[in-house]
Formats: sequence, C-alpha cells, structure tokens
Amino acid sequence: MAAVCVYCASSRRIASAYVELAAEVGTRLAARGHDLVTGGGELSMMGAVARAARAGGARTTGVIPRALLDLEVGDRGSDELLVVDDMRQRKGLMDARSDAFLALPGGLGTLEELLEVWVARSLGMHDKPVVVLDVDDLYAPLRAQVDLLVDRGFVRPQGVAALQWARSVDEALDLVEAGLAAPVHLVPALDEVAEGEP
Repeated sequence: MAAVCVYCASSRRIASAYVELAAEVGTRLAARGHDLVTGGGELSMMGAVARAARAGGARTTGVIPRALLDLEVGDRGSDELLVVDDMRQRKGLMDARSDAFLALPGGLGTLEELLEVWVARSLGMHDKPVVVLDVDDLYAPLRAQVDLLVDRGFVRPQGVAALQWARSVDEALDLVEAGLAAPVHLVPALDEVAEGEP
C-alpha cells in the first residue's frame, strides 16, 4: 500500500468529464489498496477524487493553506485535514506524506506542483514515481515545450525520463506501482547540479 499524491483542479468551471475522471482515479486507487494525499479542497476534481477514494476504503489526507480553507472549501470529510500557513508548507507536507505523485488535468497550481516534484526527481532529490495522466492532450503543449528545451540544450534527456505519461487511469496506476516496486535513482550530471537545471 502506498500514499499517492494526486494533483488536480479545484475549479468549478471545467467540463464534468474531468470531475468524472478524478472520481475514477479515486475509485481505482482505493481498489488497488492505496491511500490518497490531496491539496485538501472539496470542490471539483479535488473533492471528487477524495470522496471516491474514501468510498472505496482508502484513507485520505488533505493539506490546505489557511487562506484557501474557505475559498476551496476544505475537505472536512478527510481522514486527516492539515491546515498550514502557506503554499510552500502545503507542498512540502504533501511531498513528505506521499510515496508517489500523479498529476491529472489542472491549472497553474497543478502545473507548479508537477514541475516541482519533476525537477526534484530529475536532480536525484527523491526516487518517487511522477506520472501525468493526460487523456485528451491537455498537456501536449507542455510536452512540446520540454522537447524544445531538450533540443536546445536546456534540459537533458534524463530530465524528460524523470516523468512518465499515461493515457488511461489503469495505465497511470500501473506506472505508479512499477515505480514503487523498482525505484530508479537518477544521478544528475555535474553541470546540472551547478546550474540547478533538470
């Protein structure tokens, strides 16, 4: 059993298909015997994944900044809802409580969280799996941007390899579980350490 951190949207302006996707992730996560860590919100995808995971028997932990407690409506149904002072504390606690990271469709917050754990993995700061579930090419421009950065020498291929991509819920969870079963420690090149680049 692992604690899987799921990054996803809390926006109520998105299509219902994304909320349904989050619920499917929560259901499948619980069915595979894993627990869930989220950003602690009750709305939209974030709430859907947590409710579905709990319904399936998973333990859920939410981490939410005090300033967002009312805005995102804190997930009071969480087995553990941790209220912190700011976003940096939120991300640090989510990282510490998680064995793997799974990014679903989301906005700037999701993108920031994904990039932070991706960079840390590429620099060998952790060995936890980092997976993106992209069912409809929402993140295709990100993949293209990173490919361009590799092409121009800003990112090494190892940086790209630190993140895995999936097109279905089960494929994403298969990748998470494979990464948990056989962790691969990435060792950055000397110029990456000096420059802080993935």
